[in-house]
Amino acid sequence: MQAAPTKSNLIKAKASLDLSKKGYELLDKKRNVLIREMMELVDKIKSMQIDINEIMLEAYASLQVANITMGIQDIEEIAYSVPYYETFEVLLKSVMGVDIPTIKYEKTGLEPSYSFFESNPSLDRAIIKLKEAQYRIYAVAEIENSIFKLAKEIEKIQKRTSALSHIQIPKYQAEIKRIQEFLEEKEREDFFRLKKLENNKA
Repeated sequence: MQAAPTKSNLIKAKASLDLSKKGYELLDKKRNVLIREMMELVDKIKSMQIDINEIMLEAYASLQVANITMGIQDIEEIAYSVPYYETFEVLLKSVMGVDIPTIKYEKTGLEPSYSFFESNPSLDRAIIKLKEAQYRIYAVAEIENSIFKLAKEIEKIQKRTSALSHIQIPKYQAEIKRIQEFLEEKEREDFFRLKKLENNKA
């Protein structure tokens, strides 16, 4: 239903239009900041993934040599003896109102869980490289999750700004135009009616 074409409704429509425009500007600024933040993370993750790939290739090359020189069965037995006690926690930081996950962990030194007599340098190199890759993977996981969260928020903002620019703002502009035209027409009619009364009196 259309609002009655009164001065009070004209004031309300103008206030709503002003609020919608300000809301659009704020959302647009937020979207631009988040897009910039996301693109920086995308650039960062590309180089990090290349680093991880290189580290993993080195680790697997060393592991292959260890498999050949020591035998796969011995390698498996040593692998089962390596304890997994890595601890980390996921914290949240806010970027323009978006909760971005950060992984908090403490880098620990390598403590041999197997005898050096049972091993060889190739296996040691493989374990060192895999440990190095582990911390890089934490960082990549953090960034990938951040990119996902930012992308979802940007998508939400895009829908809101689109609704404001294509629905809300044009609606209030049309409402203001309709009420103004009605009030101007009414003023003209009142003016001519008044002039007519004055002429009749004269």
